Amino acid sequence: MTKPMVGALRSRINPQQPRSHKLFLPYLGFIIFSAIFVFKVDVIISQTISVARRNVETITRPTVVIGNGTFQRHFIISWGEDRARMLEDGELLTLSLDRLSGSGFESKKELLFGKIDMQIKLIPGNSAGTVTTYYMSSEGEHRDEIDFEFLGNSSGNPYTLHTNVYTQGKGDREQQFFLWFDPTQDFHTYSILWNPKCIMFYVDDIPIRVFKNMEKLGVPFPKDQPMRIYSSVWNADDWATQGGRVKTNWSLGPFTASYRNFSVDGCIWSYRTRSSSCNSTDFSTKPMLKVEMDRRNRERLKRVRREHMVYDYCRDKWRFPKGPGPECRVNN
Repeated sequence: MTKPMVGALRSRINPQQPRSHKLFLPYLGFIIFSAIFVFKVDVIISQTISVARRNVETITRPTVVIGNGTFQRHFIISWGEDRARMLEDGELLTLSLDRLSGSGFESKKELLFGKIDMQIKLIPGNSAGTVTTYYMSSEGEHRDEIDFEFLGNSSGNPYTLHTNVYTQGKGDREQQFFLWFDPTQDFHTYSILWNPKCIMFYVDDIPIRVFKNMEKLGVPFPKDQPMRIYSSVWNADDWATQGGRVKTNWSLGPFTASYRNFSVDGCIWSYRTRSSSCNSTDFSTKPMLKVEMDRRNRERLKRVRREHMVYDYCRDKWRFPKGPGPECRVNN
């Protein structure tokens, strides 16, 4: 069969082929255009969500400062953004409070028993309404907690050092003191010693409070929940100064507390192994794990309580008309 005859035969078998091909091209172009358009829109939406997520994470994620200084190794800035600053190569940390927000930091690791020391210089001048905290705490509704809180005051009036101990979510064990020095003029050392036998609070190595393990009297004692170290500066002018009668004077802000010379000797908790870094030998050999109040420190404690204590929950018959907890018979 000759080529013209083949062409004629194909035309008779599929007479619409050329027309169909012309109609298909616009549809093909439309499909390609639509696919490109959808792809670009999807990319734009994905980028927008990604940027928004990064912005939120920038706001909410704790600030991790890279470096080898003491505060850089041990702590992260947990809130307050640039109101919390690590200075002098990570050897000095400052927390500030302004009208918009306070600030805080927390330890990277948790302890199950140990001794911590921190030098703090409190907010100078009129600090009424402000609270500076330094404490250890576990997490959850039934948390354990060991508190130092410094309640600010108007110029010329002393700070109130407020202490408390929570066991399994229960607090209401406040003791308060007026310090025997001005805590805003220089750095002073505030320490917490926590071991299976007792909790002791120190100011410049002088004991001001002891909370003994009185489980035999039915009083829970913190010994099973690892605790993290926290500190913060925040506004509490509804209660902190003279029962809330004196408010924060924001024209004097920002209000800044400073920290340095942190040290820790303790049992680091591992969630991977569900155990601490201390073994049974450590509990019989390490001084901080077996220390109790000796005679000299008992005398120093009595003097501080006699001359500087301004409130003791164990003596508050109005709050506890049925009598204080059984630990008061031992810890006083």
